Amino acid sequence: MSQVSKIRVAVVFGGRSSEHAISCVTAGAVMAAIDRDRYDVLPIGIARDGRWVLAPEDQRLAIEDGRLPEVSGGGSALALPFDPDSRGLMVVEPGKVPATLGEVDVVLPLLHGPYGEDGTIQGLLDLAGVRYVGAGVLASAVGMDKGFMKLVWQARGLPVGPYVLIGDREWRRERKRKLDEVKEQLGLAAGRAVFVKPARAGSSMGITRVADEADLEAAVETAREHDPKVIVEAAIEGREIECGVLQGLDDGPPEASLPAEVQMAGDHDFYDFETKYLDGGTRMAIPPDLPAEAIEEVRAIAGQAFEALDCEGLARVDFFHTPDGRWILNEINTMPGFTPASAFPQMWAATGLDYPSLVDRLIQTALRRSTGLR
Repeated sequence: MSQVSKIRVAVVFGGRSSEHAISCVTAGAVMAAIDRDRYDVLPIGIARDGRWVLAPEDQRLAIEDGRLPEVSGGGSALALPFDPDSRGLMVVEPGKVPATLGEVDVVLPLLHGPYGEDGTIQGLLDLAGVRYVGAGVLASAVGMDKGFMKLVWQARGLPVGPYVLIGDREWRRERKRKLDEVKEQLGLAAGRAVFVKPARAGSSMGITRVADEADLEAAVETAREHDPKVIVEAAIEGREIECGVLQGLDDGPPEASLPAEVQMAGDHDFYDFETKYLDGGTRMAIPPDLPAEAIEEVRAIAGQAFEALDCEGLARVDFFHTPDGRWILNEINTMPGFTPASAFPQMWAATGLDYPSLVDRLIQTALRRSTGLR
């Protein structure tokens, strides 16, 4: 009897964004969970300078003693040929003829932030005719840009909080007008706090909570260190609730997990990078202490938010639940973290889908997708 060949999965991690290390941690956890009896795993690291390399299986991909992992860039250099019929990867060594690594059946692009979660690598894979896990080009780009994300949700009648966008040209040409707009429209001048964020970054990088209008300009400059486009959001009183979403099976509607409530300890003002990953300053209550009807409502809205952006594969949708019982969408993450501390796998485990089964479902869903517009 001939042996059935394994499905070849390329796990891509690292990348050029400020979330490089968290991508590495995610990849380490996912690769440990992939069923090696069914799948042949090809680890591909993207160094901080953008080089693609064949990563060693024993590379450290975990946070140890506060040290963050990263792709060294010292492995064999790789290239993706733009040939939809080959679906392969090439090893490119100086002075040698490029050698193929063989076909790849599906790519797991475990990249967070710009140059990975924003539609860039998705477009590259579409050009190469390779199937991949997660949202396509447009949904990835809109999901990464908090301004366009909110515009789409508003157009679909979904609830979002007050915000002001500050584009690069506006900031350079009309700085005072934009500062005044934030102060008046979002209530900062009246003492209401705001959050200043890079419009296209994640993991709470470059985010500042501002309660005094004198601190606003500096906060915008801090956000601009990560992205020239900035969004300023009115602080919303309420509990922070997250919900995982998976693409439905057999063309069915998306499925939402039990939600989780982010509960912070200590003196943290908000859910920042250190709180998420380094100091253990949070816990997840799954499900949160809410009435059953409220939990079903947030799961329904999460599915609607997923479909509004035409997402595929997976996403995590973040909400505020106000004291008067309203749900307000905060943002969507089209490639949520899979680290041991991440909410997404924890929520699905509580819903009945354990970590290995979750990874398997994502791969199987991706294998059924079309390539490009076909």
